[in-house]
Amino acid sequence: MATVILFHSVYGLRPLELDAVERLQAAGHKAFAPDLYDGWVANSIDEGFELKDEIGWPTICERAEWAMAGLPPSTVLAGFSMGAAVAASLWPKRPQTAGVLYLHSVAQIPEDARKGLPVQVHLADPDPFEPAEIVAQWRSAAERSQIAADVFTYPGAGHLYTDASLPDYDAKAADLTWSRVIRFLDTL
Repeated sequence: MATVILFHSVYGLRPLELDAVERLQAAGHKAFAPDLYDGWVANSIDEGFELKDEIGWPTICERAEWAMAGLPPSTVLAGFSMGAAVAASLWPKRPQTAGVLYLHSVAQIPEDARKGLPVQVHLADPDPFEPAEIVAQWRSAAERSQIAADVFTYPGAGHLYTDASLPDYDAKAADLTWSRVIRFLDTL
């Protein structure tokens, strides 16, 4: 059983993250999704970026650190889109993490990443926020760091394809993603 913290997208904490928590708990894992926006939720991606900027990246990351208080050092760091960058901000401070899970984004790999650390990435293909050249650079960085990275792409899916409330939603890709995520967590 893994303990997982899921950081929300630029939209804020919504049913996507809450449903993910329920799904992972039903699979036997402990899962949490903190609200880094203190109750604010965006209705559009542009509004989400405005909220992120208004709150400020340092505050968002500080709230994420507070959310980690009391969780085991092995807690899996996970994030949806912007949340992947939040997870990445914590990764260097959590060297004992059992794994890293990026949904809908890639994010920085720390220079001191533990060799062999399991990392799983799920991306739309193509993705306007994660162009092919950025993904290729990330894959090269993952190889150099010697983490155990698996990158899964979903052709034709929209950026936040696991979010049933958005036009990006792709049920088949979402189901496949969640089955892969649960298998990943089951191995940790």
